[in-house]
Amino acid sequence: MRPWIAAFLLFLPLCTAAQAAPTCQDRQGTTVRCGVKGAMPVGWVLPADEAAAHDAGHSLVSQLPKALQAVTLIALLLALFAVLPDFDGRTGADWDKQEDDDVP
Repeated sequence: MRPWIAAFLLFLPLCTAAQAAPTCQDRQGTTVRCGVKGAMPVGWVLPADEAAAHDAGHSLVSQLPKALQAVTLIALLLALFAVLPDFDGRTGADWDKQEDDDVP
């Protein structure tokens, strides 16, 4: 139990440091890393009228290709599950026996 507590206490500062990084926006209102070319100062937000025009450009029609990709990915995963071999439910010590193991 003590090693788990020590590992947790060592991992905790890493989690808090990762969450402390600020994000910035560019002039179009897109979230970017701070310090890159085109990034606005920390805390700057796009004015409301420009944000409304920016959101109108990102309507459901523009998001359709990403939604189609997501549906395709889920369908492919379900198809992979469908072609998996059947599990017969055997448990115990005989799981690794071959057909000819019973022959003396």
